[in-house]
Amino acid sequence: MDHVLVLNASFEPILVVHWQKAIQLLFQGKVEVVEEYEREIRTVSMRIRLPSVLRLLKFIPLTRKKNIIRFSRANVLLRDHFTCQYCGRKRTRTELTLDHVVPAVQGGKKTWENIVTACIQCNQRKGGRTPSEAGMRLIAKPGRPEWLPTFTIRYTLKSTPERWKLYLSWQMSTQIPKNSGA
Repeated sequence: MDHVLVLNASFEPILVVHWQKAIQLLFQGKVEVVEEYEREIRTVSMRIRLPSVLRLLKFIPLTRKKNIIRFSRANVLLRDHFTCQYCGRKRTRTELTLDHVVPAVQGGKKTWENIVTACIQCNQRKGGRTPSEAGMRLIAKPGRPEWLPTFTIRYTLKSTPERWKLYLSWQMSTQIPKNSGA
């Protein structure tokens, strides 16, 4: 309940903010309240119900370029759905590693196209070899993800508040794998 979903003026979900930032945006006149939690915030002179969903009053164009997704461990795990790209088993964040498809010792770079999620066992089995040298196959070709902000929002919280579900349109579960800590 400490988080607030922020929608663009077009009602497209764009980010999640902490409730203090939401109150700040509200008092700056940049947003309107769409949904509220039951909880109230009280000051010396006023009471306000804690917002659950806010909508920006001014439309912010979002770029859909491939290069907007930052390369990071968390984003690689999200791209690969917390699934080892060699054995296909879904694991928790602590049970997964990042693997160079073409090993660094063979000139492999740290790029979206060369890094995959691997469980510890598969990563050790593969060692400093390419998948073909190790007799292994990738279940999906790695590449730069092109997901929408709702993909990230879905994994930001352990569970999605009921009041948000109307504004987030996804088919997959609203729960992240246990202990993934994304």
